[in-house]
Amino acid sequence: MTISLVFCSFFYFFIFLRNYSDTETEGEIFNSLVQYFGDNLGQKVKAMPLVEETSLLEDSSVTLPVVVIGNGPSGICLSYMLSGYRPYFSSEAIHPNTILHSKLEEARHLSIVDQDLEYLSEGLEGRSSNPVAVLFDTLLHPDADFGYDYPSVLHWKLEQHHYIPHLVLGKGPPGGAWHNMEGSMLTISFGNWMELPGLKFKDWVSSKRRNLKGDRVMPEEIARYYKHYVKVMGLQKNFRENTYITSVSRLYRDQDDDDGQDRNISTQHLQIEKSKFIKRNWEIRGYQRTADGSHVPFCLFAENVALATGTLDSPAHLEIEGEDFPFVFHSMPEFGAAISKGKLRGKVDPVLIVGSGLTAADAVLCAYNNNIPVIHVFRRRVTDPSLIFKQLPKKLYPEYHKVYHMMCTQSYSVDSNLLSDYTSFPEHHVLSFKSDMKCILQSLSGLKKVFKLSAAVVLIGSHPNLSFLKEQGCYLGHNSSQPITCKSNPVEIDAYTYECVKEANLFALGPLVGDNFVRFLKGGALAVTRCLATRQKKKHLFVERGDGIA
Repeated sequence: MTISLVFCSFFYFFIFLRNYSDTETEGEIFNSLVQYFGDNLGQKVKAMPLVEETSLLEDSSVTLPVVVIGNGPSGICLSYMLSGYRPYFSSEAIHPNTILHSKLEEARHLSIVDQDLEYLSEGLEGRSSNPVAVLFDTLLHPDADFGYDYPSVLHWKLEQHHYIPHLVLGKGPPGGAWHNMEGSMLTISFGNWMELPGLKFKDWVSSKRRNLKGDRVMPEEIARYYKHYVKVMGLQKNFRENTYITSVSRLYRDQDDDDGQDRNISTQHLQIEKSKFIKRNWEIRGYQRTADGSHVPFCLFAENVALATGTLDSPAHLEIEGEDFPFVFHSMPEFGAAISKGKLRGKVDPVLIVGSGLTAADAVLCAYNNNIPVIHVFRRRVTDPSLIFKQLPKKLYPEYHKVYHMMCTQSYSVDSNLLSDYTSFPEHHVLSFKSDMKCILQSLSGLKKVFKLSAAVVLIGSHPNLSFLKEQGCYLGHNSSQPITCKSNPVEIDAYTYECVKEANLFALGPLVGDNFVRFLKGGALAVTRCLATRQKKKHLFVERGDGIA
């Protein structure tokens, strides 16, 4: 069944339930929903306390327990764990951290999902600010930051009774932004750090890999691995591609209403009579793009929404004059396409590259390898200890240290002209771009310099596209007056559940909460799964006792 039919069936399902009371009709519609989920899932749906058949028929709409927005590694890993896969401390495993090992021994019979994550995380240190991310990383890759390649201390079991029905919505195939990354560059992380639970990257790639020195891999290999992972782990039924979200909003129910209808209530109305309304479920609206380019609208309802969009949607801008001229690019794919199409071939004027991160370094290498002269502008000193190059071992990342060496040794001076291949401008910024393809640079001292360009590439980071949320999602951040960014203003979450502090039943994981590396985002999937599983158990007990059942 295509996604358009699925969403149409959902849509008409809601309409039918709101307008028909005939139980046979409702039963037939429910059966079609079960068919959509698959026979296996159909049995689980009936067994799940969150979506029992009676609740589906008595409520005025079908409400999924979870909808995940984003199908990159964060969304894939979350789907894996929501599908019932559970990590256990292996019977013969010995963790090099003796304190953590002792804690794991105390409850070896329990999956990590069923244990106290705060207790297990206590005292651990790592390269993430989120304690559960550090915990899960040290279980999957013990002492990785010390250069060791110890095996994971976990083994995984599929426990189907833990399945929580969910949908993962993404714009493209599973793998997210990895399918759009420039293919000529190596990933910053080792291949085994990019892998997801249950499928070793080395095992998957062994029969496909060309001879390559070291353990780093191409982005297209990672993209294929993620797509294959969803298939081999049996997660396809949870994934829907070519979906674009236009709004995610709360539904509120009037406590005085007897018709049981959830409604969108205006913010002004809520402020006037806030106590009269109770928060209900989420309404997710959007469209699916079909093969012929048409848009099929859909509307879903969910008890919980997990944001796993990543932060690569909207490249950051300098916000200066002339930045919208067509010769100014803001992504590696744009720049790479211009080179591959021959638009910069034979140009004598240099390409301006702005930024001091790894993406900017990739652009420098791309231009350098295509014999295109480069002007490299960045605000920091070359000795700044926070530069990413300072954190990369030279033997493992020679190409990036080549760029860093040029940044240090081939810098511009007033007494010299531009070098033939590369010239760096430390502690400079771009004042403006001009229509005649010139740019104005300014130093810290205020000295200005004008250069003629063949193109410009601004690579200073990116922001997530959260336009489907109120206030563009800004209200979810630590600083609600600023856009969400991975480094300076991530989504504010509970450290052990990844639930948004400012919005119940809304979760965020991955780069949105500062975990920009795949090895750390898996901890978010663990935290969200534990939170939802715990609430499910409580609700199940509540239902079994018959307390407060309407």
